[in-house]
Amino acid sequence: MLRCAWGPLPFRPVPFSPSWRTSTAVALAAQMYESREFGAMPILADALQDAGCDNADVLSHCRDAGAPHVRGCWVVDLLLGKE
Repeated sequence: MLRCAWGPLPFRPVPFSPSWRTSTAVALAAQMYESREFGAMPILADALQDAGCDNADVLSHCRDAGAPHVRGCWVVDLLLGKE
């Protein structure tokens, strides 16, 4: 859960492009944040990739089926501007 909240390494910021904040990606992130249900993380990875995201840390975090995702997930927070 710490990795979900802090990212790959707490002292290595992940570059996050504002262009990845499409209406689809933001809507998915907001829905997961509010409901605390993170089953759509792989769909979020697809939406981010469609928006031009090619960051391996971001995409692999979203697609990691074994990772527990919680409110405070660094990818969701970055999308929602909760840095």
